Amino acid sequence: MRGQVLGVDVATGDGQISGEDGQRYVFRPDDWADRVGPSIGAQIDFEAEGRQARRIYRQPGTYSATPKAPRSDRNKLTAALLAFFVGVFGVHRFYLGRTGTGIMMLVLTCTLVGAFVSALWAFVDFIRFLVMSDAEFAARYQQA
Repeated sequence: MRGQVLGVDVATGDGQISGEDGQRYVFRPDDWADRVGPSIGAQIDFEAEGRQARRIYRQPGTYSATPKAPRSDRNKLTAALLAFFVGVFGVHRFYLGRTGTGIMMLVLTCTLVGAFVSALWAFVDFIRFLVMSDAEFAARYQQA
């Protein structure tokens, strides 16, 4: 069936499609079969399963010229401030979804030498977050 994308939630990737039969269908990011992904107004072809759209493809010739830039629900300034003030405990790592390195920093902080290493690590992260472009930050720390 053919249709058009009506809306997309940027945080979750869920959205709605208006089918050529006049019905509305919902989709999830996993329902997209192409790499471009959804965008409002895109002309698409899909298979309907109840009210769910599956195996969604853009119609040929309707691709946007530039791919959509990655977005992150994390804030770069917040991550930098967390790294500066409580980074020795790895809080900024937990904030960014890097649980493994957050736990590592937390464990390292339990020793005197490890606390120095964690503090240095957090300061380097603080500087990196400040000089990193917004696009690079979004690409690196986007929520999967």
